[in-house]
Amino acid sequence: MGLTSKEYDPKDLPAEFLKTYGKNDNEIRVYASPARINIIGEHIDYNGGKVFPAAIDRYLYVAIRKRADSKIIYNDVRFPGTYEFDINDNFAFDKKNDYANYLNGILSQIKAQGYKLDSGFEILMVSNVPAGGGISSSSALECGFAYAVIDTFGLKIDRVEIAKLGQMSEHNFMGVNCGIMDQFIIATGKKNTAEMLDCATLEYEYAPLELGDYRFVVMNTNKVRKLSDSKYNERRSQCESALKILQDNGVAVKALCELSPAKWEEVKHFVSDEILQKRANHCVYENQRVLDAVAALKVGDLKKLGSLLNASHASLKTDYEVTGLELDTLAETSQKQPGCLGARMTGAGFGGCAIALVHKDNVDSFIENVQKEYTAKVGYAAGFFECSSGDGVARVL
Repeated sequence: MGLTSKEYDPKDLPAEFLKTYGKNDNEIRVYASPARINIIGEHIDYNGGKVFPAAIDRYLYVAIRKRADSKIIYNDVRFPGTYEFDINDNFAFDKKNDYANYLNGILSQIKAQGYKLDSGFEILMVSNVPAGGGISSSSALECGFAYAVIDTFGLKIDRVEIAKLGQMSEHNFMGVNCGIMDQFIIATGKKNTAEMLDCATLEYEYAPLELGDYRFVVMNTNKVRKLSDSKYNERRSQCESALKILQDNGVAVKALCELSPAKWEEVKHFVSDEILQKRANHCVYENQRVLDAVAALKVGDLKKLGSLLNASHASLKTDYEVTGLELDTLAETSQKQPGCLGARMTGAGFGGCAIALVHKDNVDSFIENVQKEYTAKVGYAAGFFECSSGDGVARVL
């Protein structure tokens, strides 16, 4: 879903909806679904660690209205093309259906759970979430659509279940074996908070995210990623190898992130392979950084949060080796800028995005300076936008 230079005002959506579909007796409802950032906690969700995402104030909007028949119609304000289906269809992935696959995937999972819709409906969407910006526009689409349908039709599905619907749709319909962080924070997020989530148990707690005069700046490398999947599998395998060595030597843990830094320092000599030791080192200390970030925010210590972002990036560069020229240039150039408390890569790595915590008065000069350095070193421009925390999926009109 794209972003033009002028952001779309969701108050304009009902009028646009009537222009697209005409009038009927049912009300038009409008829902907002946020993008997200992961503040800290990278590459440890599959090692028994915790993630610390926040919903941000960039939204995808979904307008919905029931129909008198069983037809389903999808349209987007900015993208040409109408997609038509029927509530009685056996939904299946089809490449030619483009973004409609994400919506049909959700419907397929709702149906699989035994829920039935009593009529068809019409959808008109528009997004202020930058596509491909590494902040999860597809999960915003899935969760926003799911919430709109569930609320409009009065289905008894709570927010945690909405997150699971999004993940199941990716696994079972889209064929993407994703984690649950993106869908979870988008479904359950609250403004002025971040959420510490255990991806294995889905236990979570909110922490205050009172940024005051600071803003997060999201920075997109604009690099085409080609090797992250194979490297992801390699890192995962290396972590499993390190864990097995520890277990074979009598260390009673089921996951690397169960180890405290003190315990790890005590037992790491068992892992004699330097590469495996570095991978495990990242997992243990990154998990501790998540706990430290939550503690820092509870007392409003943004400087401490910034230093943890810097330490996270250094670990992802040196111990986990998933950064590369583009991400290192963004993060390390950001860290030197006036008004920046800290910066790090976020996401899978090898391209994608970085985030920086920057004073609002410095944002413009920060972007200008980092862009100049990045373009000089990398040879093309990065993408930038500032954001604050936002609410999870909600009805707005």
